[in-house]
Amino acid sequence: MTGIIDVEAMHDTRPLINRLPGEPAPYYLAGGKGLRYEVDGQLWTVIARSVDTGGSFDAAFILGPRGAAAPFHSLPGHQRTYHVFDGCVQFWLPGRSRVLVQGDSIHVPPEVPVAYRILGHSTRMLFFSAPGGALDVVLDDEAMAQARTEARVHAASGGYGIPADEALLLLPGGAHRHDLEFAAASDEWDDTLPAGAEPYFLRAMTGERRAWPSAINSFAARGRNTGGRYFSVLTNAAPQPYIGRHFHEHHTENFFCMAGRVWLYANGDEVLLTPGDFLHAPAGTIHAFAIERHDTRMLGMLTSDVFEPFFDVTADATDDHVYTEGLINPDTFMARLAAHAADLDVVQVGPPPVRNRALDL
Repeated sequence: MTGIIDVEAMHDTRPLINRLPGEPAPYYLAGGKGLRYEVDGQLWTVIARSVDTGGSFDAAFILGPRGAAAPFHSLPGHQRTYHVFDGCVQFWLPGRSRVLVQGDSIHVPPEVPVAYRILGHSTRMLFFSAPGGALDVVLDDEAMAQARTEARVHAASGGYGIPADEALLLLPGGAHRHDLEFAAASDEWDDTLPAGAEPYFLRAMTGERRAWPSAINSFAARGRNTGGRYFSVLTNAAPQPYIGRHFHEHHTENFFCMAGRVWLYANGDEVLLTPGDFLHAPAGTIHAFAIERHDTRMLGMLTSDVFEPFFDVTADATDDHVYTEGLINPDTFMARLAAHAADLDVVQVGPPPVRNRALDL
């Protein structure tokens, strides 16, 4: 990322609002914004492309009705994670299957086949793939251009848009279709991250957990699981003020609101994230966040994995699945941060921002 992004210049780049930049830059997308495509009864809303992220990742929201599906397929060069934001969806890996609900996820390494079928009406899930390029087809392919739509909800009756099989053939880098048996779903409770880069299911608020003041952070993927491409953390938190303004030199942060409200400060601008909203903060973006509502859930997807130790050295390991209000002295957190800041790719640049919007919320 540092070879592509001018970190100093990024300090002064104001975030774009509700549009993709076409180059690495901070931007905010409200739920439903992005490039939208009709794919076999599903609405794909592309929220990040390789050209927007300096080649580090692609991302899209998939919204579909009960019965919409994707057949077994694999991508040779991409690490993929699917997070369920709303509804219910059944996923398959070779020889196993799970039914996933809000907050649950599945990780799919390169070459591993995956399939899914949506079980609940208006189910929404996040598709995240690294490195960038898996969605490059949406930029210039004629068939995908014909699948473009201005709709923000899937059609009332399914079976519209480009067929799934045809869409898979358009994916770059040698996507493969697989004819595999669909195993019966198991109710096994998947709560452990594997030791390496292998496929796995993970239930919400499980994995490796770290406790902060009035917050708990759950690793949904660590660098060892993604070949170092990214890691992800699901934060469940009580209301708390802005943290100090800072930036990163070597990694990008991506903030997704799953529940509640999150204020994000980015290069002088302030935006409010509600469920389904997204903010992209490339290396060099001066930013901070504040939690606005009780039981807020924020998903962070960070590329690459260089910032992962931050959560290990500033927080305490815990077996709890929810936060305890006031569990840790905030001064302890700040002391740990100061002691390790030189090794954590975090540059503090000032005190917390002052809220200036919607002060009556």
